[in-house]
Amino acid sequence: MTGSAPQGRPRSETARLAVLHAVDDLLVEVGYAAMTMKGIAERAGVGRMTVYRWWPTKAHLLVEACAADIPKELTVPDVADPVGQLTGFLTALTAFLTGSDAGAAYRALLGEAQHDPEVGKLVADADLLGGPAREVLARVRGKLDAVPEDPFATAELCGPVVLLVMSGSPAPDPAALRAHAVRLAKSWA
Repeated sequence: MTGSAPQGRPRSETARLAVLHAVDDLLVEVGYAAMTMKGIAERAGVGRMTVYRWWPTKAHLLVEACAADIPKELTVPDVADPVGQLTGFLTALTAFLTGSDAGAAYRALLGEAQHDPEVGKLVADADLLGGPAREVLARVRGKLDAVPEDPFATAELCGPVVLLVMSGSPAPDPAALRAHAVRLAKSWA
């Protein structure tokens, strides 16, 4: 005997995708608080134990759903102009937060993180917006000499948009996003 057999059943990609789609649908339909693991399993057409075996909580499920969608939604073309690069990212971020199921999941996670320290740690550890923001900052760093290397740079880039959306203010319009990009570029030049 050359090795031992894996424990449990292998994870079915079809079932995993069905669960992730069910989470998106239920979040939009009933909201985070009313969404249950049982409801997710029923919507996905899988057993509840299947869901629990792969994700210990609905927050873990939402983080995985966000992590799968964010790279597609926040990847922006590389452009030579730093203001254009930053504006493109801010435009994608606004669309993500205000118009996508993954953005709704991210907003729900941020809200729940304020009440549940475990969800807060999960969200902080996942750093869902950090990767795409750091990619954009790396692109402009060669053109703007003073782009910080610390986490505050991603907060300066993303924070105002996240704050406006999370506080219920109208989503920033293209002119406001460009003005934010211009301010950042000037301060980092």
